[in-house]
Amino acid sequence: MIGRFSDLARQGLFLFDPETAHGLSIAALKSGVVPACRVPRDPRLAQTIAGIRFENPLGMAAGYDKNAEVPDALLKLGFGFAEIGTVTPKPQAGNDKPRIFRLTADRAVINRLGFNNEGHDAALARLSARRNAPGVVGVNIGANKDSADRVADYVLGIRKFYAVATYFTVNISSPNTPGLRDLQARESLRGLLEAVLAARAEEAVRHGRSVPVFLKIAPDLAEEGLDDVAAEALDHPLDGLIVSNTTLSRDGLSDRAQAGEAGGLSGAPLFKRSTAVLAKMRKRVGPALPIVGVGGVGSAEDVLEKIRAGADLVQLYSCMVYEGPGLPARILRGLPRLLDAEKVSSIRDLRDTAVDRWAGEKL
Repeated sequence: MIGRFSDLARQGLFLFDPETAHGLSIAALKSGVVPACRVPRDPRLAQTIAGIRFENPLGMAAGYDKNAEVPDALLKLGFGFAEIGTVTPKPQAGNDKPRIFRLTADRAVINRLGFNNEGHDAALARLSARRNAPGVVGVNIGANKDSADRVADYVLGIRKFYAVATYFTVNISSPNTPGLRDLQARESLRGLLEAVLAARAEEAVRHGRSVPVFLKIAPDLAEEGLDDVAAEALDHPLDGLIVSNTTLSRDGLSDRAQAGEAGGLSGAPLFKRSTAVLAKMRKRVGPALPIVGVGGVGSAEDVLEKIRAGADLVQLYSCMVYEGPGLPARILRGLPRLLDAEKVSSIRDLRDTAVDRWAGEKL
């Protein structure tokens, strides 16, 4: 049922421009017309990462549900976790339209949205309303474009959402907010992590629980940049990394007209680079620090390859534009078959089995 619905939904949405289609997909999830996933749980897919129990390793990445409108509807599609945002303290409109572009031949998307969102208060109201609902929902926090103190914006995000977030993602890797990626430089990153994690420590005492904090990095870092991020990640009580965000690279695209659009590229062409960066980070940070792999994931095989390259968990978004809302269910049906073929008792048994091969890729 959901497969046929997924095909029709995708065809219908492609009749509209990408941003309108996105809004319609959110409305469809809010209305409940999208069928829920009926895939049985497989205990081999369950893990506890950063103190959080995940029923399966597949998550919806930030960027889709920017305003926390449909986290529970996403979980019903089969996702083991959903990440809302990126949310900034003040509402902001983002960049001028058009700002999302489909590269259909490449199964890719370019966006230059610029953290368009309704701000902290709107997202907090929605998350507070579902506070006792089950499911893992992360909050991706960012800084306003015109902020005089971007570090303070991240600290405010920790404090604002502490009671309702299962985990936080500190997003310093979007290419669409000028200067944001500069926070990945070592000295800037050190100051950011110190401030954010100090705020987390204070809130942990106040609330009686420590909420994990992940750092989301760009796939465009050079080897030296990866060294710096890894060093700071290990020097601070960070709970994990998310690798990676969209790329500024346009290598290998067939749609040269759309490739000229400014913004971050996501989707299938990002898989190779993002997976190489993931493996390089795994080699640098060692086996203990959790890593979420993101970029170009569109199948169960892609999920497993990210795990082989060093990921504990995997997120997707852009490939769902082309595969439709049935993609999570198809992946969750495919993973047990792959585990059967590998004769393993847990998906974790396959982590790092291809890390050396992927880490050897040139950036």
